[in-house]
Amino acid sequence: MNDAAFGPAIATSGLSKTYGSVHALADLSLTVECGAIYGFLGPNGAGKTTTIRLLMGFIRPSHGTARMFGHDTWADGVRARARAGYLVQSDALFPELTGAEQLAFAQTLSGHGAPLRDRLLDLLELSRADLNRKLKTYSKGMRQKLALIAASQHDPELLILDEPTDGLDPLIQRAFEAHLLDRHAAGRTIFMSSHDLGEVDRLCQTVAIVRGGP
Repeated sequence: MNDAAFGPAIATSGLSKTYGSVHALADLSLTVECGAIYGFLGPNGAGKTTTIRLLMGFIRPSHGTARMFGHDTWADGVRARARAGYLVQSDALFPELTGAEQLAFAQTLSGHGAPLRDRLLDLLELSRADLNRKLKTYSKGMRQKLALIAASQHDPELLILDEPTDGLDPLIQRAFEAHLLDRHAAGRTIFMSSHDLGEVDRLCQTVAIVRGGP
């Protein structure tokens, strides 16, 4: 597929979100070119998660626009998300599902296969026995591993990650960073928010800093 025909992987213009008198995000304009690893930094409450929710079409902009591969993420959300993978917060996983059931559900939502699933299970040291357990028995780190696999298993063209290594031990964190660099070498685009400046320095080619909603 020719990405140039559809524009950059992500483009926002004047993107804003307000809740009454609260400015969650104000006038954000950025461009993430296809094939980039793009870091998105800022303190808590600055609007990072709001931006990602706007990109995924979970909430509607108050002003401005957000596009992925040329598709408006609110008005044309299905097509905008078709080429993306998104890291859900680990506490949003379904506790009564087994790990295997959660991955199967994520695969169904993606509309694609799961060519990277086995590789990621080995990389993140999540065993097949673990997949047979219900998520309510998982530790925080195990839930984070499963969420990363669910987001990445279909090898999306664009991977959107909000604090991807939160709760992971350092060795697993570095292993996942190596995986991201491998997918970047294969031409994938990665947009990630992080509080870990060392992680951003090791991975990202371009960094944007959001300092506050207003």
